[in-house]
Amino acid sequence: MIDHPETMISDRGRVLRRGIRHVTVTCKGLSKTIEQPGYYPDDPVDFDDAILVGSDLEPGDVALRELKEIADRIPRPETVRRIRTKLGLSQKAAGAILGGGPSAFDKYERAEAEPSQAMGNLLRLLDRHPELLQELRAEMPDEHR
Repeated sequence: MIDHPETMISDRGRVLRRGIRHVTVTCKGLSKTIEQPGYYPDDPVDFDDAILVGSDLEPGDVALRELKEIADRIPRPETVRRIRTKLGLSQKAAGAILGGGPSAFDKYERAEAEPSQAMGNLLRLLDRHPELLQELRAEMPDEHR
């Protein structure tokens, strides 16, 4: 399918060239315009044959996570990492104390899984009131304190 690193042939036989287009990502009434790399036909308004490969998908994924953080209160990986670090917790300890298990925070921070809305609410609460972590720790077995 690839003729040259800068061009591709679509399934319909059209030549697509490597480039960037402005695309609007939307989520629950919110929107964000991003620069979307990919392979596009020469007609700037025709996206029917566009092909996105590999890391081309990242800008859209990042924008969607940003919008979901606002619309659904689902924290982005960067937000999860910032709050966990602020609380002085390792990923494993955060999973034990806050829930989700030993690898949950690793997955949240690598965008392999999204935290639940309940976890998002807990993280926001602890971000504003980190002293509440002591109450959670007090109820944990010694190895997680």
